[in-house]
Amino acid sequence: MPGRRPDLDRRTLIRSAGILGGGAAIASLLPGWAHSAAQGLPGELPTLSGEDIRLTIGHTPITIEGERRHAVTINGTVPGPLLRLKEGRRVRISVTNTLEEWTSIHWHGLLVPSEMDGVPGVSFPGIAPGQTFVYEFPVIQSGTYWYHSHSGLQEAEGHYAPIVIEPARPDPVAFDREHVIVLADHSEMHPHLIFRRLKQQGGVFNQQRQTLADLLAGKDQTLAERVEWAKMLMDPTDISDVTGAAMTFLLNGHGPKDNWTGLFAPGERVRLRFVNAAAQMIFNIRIPGLKLTVVAADGQNVRPVEVDEFQIGNAETYDIIVQPIEDRAFTIVSEAIDRSGMGRGTLAPRMGMSAPVPPLRERPVLTMRDMGMDMSAHGASGGMDHSGMAGMDHGAMPETASAPPPGMAPPRARGSDVMGEMVGMDMNMLNYALAPQIKPGPGVQMISPMPVDRTGEPGLGLASVGHRVLVYTDLIALEPNPDQRAPDRALEIRLTGNMERFIWGFDGWTFSEKPPAYSFRAGERVRVTLVNDSMMTHPIHLHGHFFELVHGPVGHMPRKHTVNVMPGGKVSWDFTAEGGDWAFHCHMLYHMHAGMFQVFKVRPSQGAGA
Repeated sequence: MPGRRPDLDRRTLIRSAGILGGGAAIASLLPGWAHSAAQGLPGELPTLSGEDIRLTIGHTPITIEGERRHAVTINGTVPGPLLRLKEGRRVRISVTNTLEEWTSIHWHGLLVPSEMDGVPGVSFPGIAPGQTFVYEFPVIQSGTYWYHSHSGLQEAEGHYAPIVIEPARPDPVAFDREHVIVLADHSEMHPHLIFRRLKQQGGVFNQQRQTLADLLAGKDQTLAERVEWAKMLMDPTDISDVTGAAMTFLLNGHGPKDNWTGLFAPGERVRLRFVNAAAQMIFNIRIPGLKLTVVAADGQNVRPVEVDEFQIGNAETYDIIVQPIEDRAFTIVSEAIDRSGMGRGTLAPRMGMSAPVPPLRERPVLTMRDMGMDMSAHGASGGMDHSGMAGMDHGAMPETASAPPPGMAPPRARGSDVMGEMVGMDMNMLNYALAPQIKPGPGVQMISPMPVDRTGEPGLGLASVGHRVLVYTDLIALEPNPDQRAPDRALEIRLTGNMERFIWGFDGWTFSEKPPAYSFRAGERVRVTLVNDSMMTHPIHLHGHFFELVHGPVGHMPRKHTVNVMPGGKVSWDFTAEGGDWAFHCHMLYHMHAGMFQVFKVRPSQGAGA
């Protein structure tokens, strides 16, 4: 990118006039790590705790890899302060807005009264410039969560921070030390300019398209595959709308060259609390040389499962345990899902140490399975789903004895994605009869003909990495589910979009249009099935609730607040509706801004079950 942002003038004038809401003054008093990412500096985040907390939202200059950038900050830092709360207490958080625009804070994953949820226009008006809003709510859970703006695109500018809630009872996870690791993406380009470019040209930030040279070298798709995809106007390399071409990937506010470092003593059990606060990027996490034992997902304890890598969608959190025995450094790798870059940090017994940083792996290439029309499993279990019944339990089929562990499948044979088997079949990618609830229009580019449950599969590009990768079906709740009733009814919601026009929505509707009627009664039990009618993974978040993914032992289904829905895939989950109006959206910020946002309206119901 050019050294000077094309839209910098307004903010430069604001800063030069001193209208920073105290941000510059705050920054001058901060420890060095918060505004100048020095090589190998320790990674303790600024921390606030207690029952009365004060936060200030403002403009602050930050430094990433030696370059000065602009940010919207919480108390002058990116990420903002780590909030350490205690289950069973009540907290009062005063938020003062020193910006010249409205702001807000949403307590992501926290079960709070709807009026405290922090979504402007849904649960409260927002926080006006110069005003203070006081959030007050009981803390009724424990685990790893985070908080962020729900106003405009401020989250992309740095308005996010982690939360750790200590359990009231003894923690079932034993550990000697912990580090909170906040993953993010940050660009010198203003987020509104990024959004405008996405609207102007599909794939504008994708610099990893297939080339003629690759074809001649025998890489990527064969000529026959490329011809078939070209006929459908689909790009098999369009994995992430905003890529490393525009983003620097951060770890606790530090770029890869800054080498954020977390300390350990050999033999210690170290708890790493990962939060994906990225505006747009899904990350693949691994620490070469260490096994990762997953002990919690979205703040909820799960039965420990040992893996070598896991994918973390936007807004998800995972707690893992590592136990380094050797007196050496280990690299924390947060590789972008499209392999366009990576975040990087270090675990080490002493400051100033580093470990080899692995090169970026080959970027994924989408297949017909990601289009919801894979024929390779025709007639096999887990292949086609002929039922089309959202009310049925479509949990992932058990792996066959010959199925390799997730992440250890043989590479797909080049040329196997040719659609020769489909000759004579209906190739209509817009068959609205498959989903009559979808509103036809320019916001619907395709409808998956044969979507399948992909919760037993690794994320895109991870099927053949050669080591064990976490999948959703690995997750089993440690504690019994609080509501084990069968669903009262079922609801199917289609995730729709037009990648070329950058229009995103639910059931063909964007939020600016007439919204669908997602209405519920308080206390009712509902099974929701999300079907992805696009070729991009969507992390879908429901405010104010945990839902149970429909798999695993009865009564111990994994509870989450956000779930990745793979291209051409479907995910079913059960939830118990809580009274209020609750945002429901894709947590890729630019997708939400483009219309992939709706509201779950939950009305009182006399005598409804708890």
